[in-house]
Amino acid sequence: MKRLRLRALVLTAGHGIRLRPLSLFIPKPILPIRGEPVVGKTLRGLGKLGCEAAVLNLHHLAEVVTANLGQSYYGLPLVYAREKVILGTLGPLYPQRDFLAAADLILLVNGDSLCRWPFRAMIRQHQRARADATLLVHRKAPQEAFGGGIGVDARGRVVQLRDDAPVGEVARRNVFAGAHVLSPRLLDRVREGPGDIISGLYQPLLRAGGRLMTVATSRPWHDLGTPERYLEAASSWGLGRWPWSSRRRNEVSKLARVSPAATVVDSVIEPWAVVEDDVRIESSILLPGARVAGGSRIHSSIIGPGVRLGAATIEHRMVNRAKTDYRLAEHESVMGDLVYTPI
Repeated sequence: MKRLRLRALVLTAGHGIRLRPLSLFIPKPILPIRGEPVVGKTLRGLGKLGCEAAVLNLHHLAEVVTANLGQSYYGLPLVYAREKVILGTLGPLYPQRDFLAAADLILLVNGDSLCRWPFRAMIRQHQRARADATLLVHRKAPQEAFGGGIGVDARGRVVQLRDDAPVGEVARRNVFAGAHVLSPRLLDRVREGPGDIISGLYQPLLRAGGRLMTVATSRPWHDLGTPERYLEAASSWGLGRWPWSSRRRNEVSKLARVSPAATVVDSVIEPWAVVEDDVRIESSILLPGARVAGGSRIHSSIIGPGVRLGAATIEHRMVNRAKTDYRLAEHESVMGDLVYTPI
């Protein structure tokens, strides 16, 4: 059997508005998950799959993305496509249509989602069903938190998207989990300019009798759209099963400096972070370059990159450096040169 040619488009251009002000320093796809950018885990999965190359669309903090990933990632060649205007979830396919059309199948993946992607199962389902597109859905993700999910029939075929009338009997509703397999023929339906893949491609395709299939997974999956979701993902990745066990271990980078007189419980300490004497950190993340002064107590919080925190008690907060042009949200506060965001 001929080996499939696979190419990927990984979406990495968004502003990360709900993660501000953290996302003003680190774009969502580069947020570290136990020492590695979240998008790096996806790229490694694509490389292991045998993908020929991946293109990443760029806009917000583009230079941070390229500096962290380089021209290849664990052997997977990378191509970058800068967008002057963010093109959404559909628009990036158009400028890359020649690159993607050379493949037998296209993988489209959200660069800010974390999962051990079941790409092989998705490809098998796509080929077996002769689908136009195959979407990954999650069996256990809460529908109310992710827009109500999509309607799927008993055979795993998509029969309803958003508020459209169903084209078949809805057997269940599942949350879309951030990955698609596309047949290259769909590129002929993509038009130039910004676009949404549901309203611009999938809904018209479904109405025209197209075949959209799903693969359902129960694997741990995180959408890193909010501080809460990022804290959960970084704290629990690689441990236990869904739902996460409460017996979590620490992850302390070898490049971090943690005093022997400090206590770290169920937390992640990223490279170049410093934890001084008599500090207790529990269920929290210290991002690269953060420094926590002696006597501090940190619980269920994110201490942002480069933050210099004096002796303090921080609970259920994200703490970041203040940028001069940053406009505080109603729920945020500023003390000195630091912004405090509730989690």
